[in-house]
Amino acid sequence: MKIRRFEMRGSLSILVLVVGCMVAEAVSAADDVDDLLRVTAPSDSGVKWGGYGEFGMAWTYADPEHWSKLRGRIEFGGSGSVNPSVKWKLTARADADGAYEVSDFYPDPVRRDQRTDFTVRDAYVDVSAGDWDFRLGRQQVVWGEMVGFFFADVVSARDLREFLLPELEAIRIPQWTARAEYFKDDFHAEFIWIPVASYDDVGKPGAEFFPFPAAFPGTHFRADQTPSQTLGHTNWGTRLSTLKQGWDLSAFYYRSMDRSPTYYPLADGSFEPRHDTIQQLGGTLSKDYDEFVLKGEFVYTHGRNFNLVNSTPPFNTMKGSDTIEYVVGVDIPADDWRVNVQLFARTLFSWEPAMQLERHEPGASLLVNRKFGDAYEAEVLMATGFNRTDYEIRPKVVWRFAPEWRSQAGVDIFGGKPEGLFGRFDNRDRVYLEVRRDN
Repeated sequence: MKIRRFEMRGSLSILVLVVGCMVAEAVSAADDVDDLLRVTAPSDSGVKWGGYGEFGMAWTYADPEHWSKLRGRIEFGGSGSVNPSVKWKLTARADADGAYEVSDFYPDPVRRDQRTDFTVRDAYVDVSAGDWDFRLGRQQVVWGEMVGFFFADVVSARDLREFLLPELEAIRIPQWTARAEYFKDDFHAEFIWIPVASYDDVGKPGAEFFPFPAAFPGTHFRADQTPSQTLGHTNWGTRLSTLKQGWDLSAFYYRSMDRSPTYYPLADGSFEPRHDTIQQLGGTLSKDYDEFVLKGEFVYTHGRNFNLVNSTPPFNTMKGSDTIEYVVGVDIPADDWRVNVQLFARTLFSWEPAMQLERHEPGASLLVNRKFGDAYEAEVLMATGFNRTDYEIRPKVVWRFAPEWRSQAGVDIFGGKPEGLFGRFDNRDRVYLEVRRDN
């Protein structure tokens, strides 16, 4: 595995200087930001307010060098109760990114798409009625959670404009959902209906982590054709879980318009993102063995189509294939250390060489985390695909310099063949720093 050498060029020297000034300014301005974020309701209102403010900066040092993030973010909201059986929550997030103002590296559609953003994160009402709980509104539905990747977590859409680099909670795009849950002893049943679906945001062609920077050079991509809002295009599913002899087990069925776009070729040579109707059957398991925690997830998908790149006309066609994705992981906590190892794979049942994928696509990830008291933390996450030996390496350090403040700095390194999940971003290596204040 060869990693390109990180050289501290003149531009990066400026970055280090800016970072130092920013951290110093953040510490000195803590009281001002504290006043900005601390919004309290009258003591008898029963409303709890909170949120966070964050500034993140990233410099892509792979050629050509450029700023890839200078983003300020505020997420703020409140929660409360009407009575003991009825509760509510409302939060929203606003972003502004100066990286799309300070240079002309990105094309205009990308700049318009990513310079500002506003989203409603949560907007729901909870109602309790005996063994039943109901949640109505915009919410996150999490059916699986492995380190760094989405497997059984099939419901929430995702903001993939920074690939899988942010925390998974920040990547998830909530859905407008009617959700009913039944609890009885160690049994849990969940039913969801999504009348108006959200879909993955992969950005515009030319964006930093657009999915096809190398595989389709010079190709024109049309606008995402999200399904019309009809009853046939709604999503629904059910999940059952139980606890048996220390095993936490679940199984689910989910019928949806695929949150991920499939790029259909058109007669003029362009590609149009569409969302297939898919059905997914899956499950999760976990068991705590004291010295380690064993976890696993699998998802069987029916109805998804894949691109075929043919050597004779028509050069681009589509073919459907059922798939199964699965992952097994071990989480090992030991004093101030945490080690997580995962083995994952995807298998295509109807496979052809023209798919430019292997029938079986295995990979692995390794996370090593070490805490140094309450203030400092070091971590590295590494992942690779075995077929193409492509990889990502993501070391970072975290400094909690005040009870409600956190800063972290790190490097995101990609390598390998451009057809791989990580290798396609071989020219997107970056160094970053983030400062966050929670309230």
